[in-house]
Amino acid sequence: MTMDHLQRLRTFVAVAEAGSFARGAVAREISASAATRAVAALEKHLGALLLQRTTRSLRLTEQGEAFLADCRRILAELEQAEAAVTGARREPQGTLAVTAPALFGSRHVAPLLFEFLDRHPQMQARVLFTNRLVHLVDEGFDVALRIAVLPDSSLTAVTVGHMRAVVVGSPDYLRRHGVPRHPADLKSHRSIGFLIEGQERVAWNFPGTRTLSVPSERLVVNANDVKVAAAVAGHGLTRALAYQVTDEVRDGRLRVVLKAHEPAPVPVHLVYPAGRVAAAKVREFVRFAGERLRALPVLQGRGLEAPR
Repeated sequence: MTMDHLQRLRTFVAVAEAGSFARGAVAREISASAATRAVAALEKHLGALLLQRTTRSLRLTEQGEAFLADCRRILAELEQAEAAVTGARREPQGTLAVTAPALFGSRHVAPLLFEFLDRHPQMQARVLFTNRLVHLVDEGFDVALRIAVLPDSSLTAVTVGHMRAVVVGSPDYLRRHGVPRHPADLKSHRSIGFLIEGQERVAWNFPGTRTLSVPSERLVVNANDVKVAAAVAGHGLTRALAYQVTDEVRDGRLRVVLKAHEPAPVPVHLVYPAGRVAAAKVREFVRFAGERLRALPVLQGRGLEAPR
């Protein structure tokens, strides 16, 4: 691979991620015309169209999508190889791509990421907070926070805590419909469901009982903050991870029920692609974020104390 070809790959990635030749050129510290020439030369070399250009937009072709994923992987591996030789991995630099669940990300990952960037002025960050499963390598992400029991994979996982899964309802709803004492009591209650696009609806599981799908869903939403707001408004019971309802339980707007039947807490991990050596930016962020996250009460089984 010649140096010119390597620079073309980097320019293509910058343009594709920015969605613009002009913005990609700024990221690469070159002119927009140089970025245009670099991508055109790359397409000519490959004999394939990578980007569809119009007067108003720029989007990846199907071949461009696949090539972008490969370029991200190749450039990341090259960065790791260079760092291992030069010792550059001691000081984080470059762009860090992070993903996390939407609500947890905005509440807990974003603040520590801001602090991380303040500490490392040579770093930039690209963030995706979403409830769907992000494929790190294919989509070019360095680190993900995942609240789940992880399947075996090629990812390296660092555990940062555990999260309670609770059933909650508003005091008004519980006065009107009664407080469930056993999971079987849920059959006579209304519930608020949660659905992630492209996935099956999650059943409510309780230890010692068979899987229980709550049929009387009055409302199904795809945003956790809306789910919690509906519960506060008295529209039914809902299943939530502890961090989603911490404030509402503390100030008395929601009550936790069925405590004796809670499932085992869900592990919380920082995960990143396994490799010969992790880049400095990944190593340092995982270390820094791990310390901050382990200090969160909600990841240590605390923080859901009801008001007295």
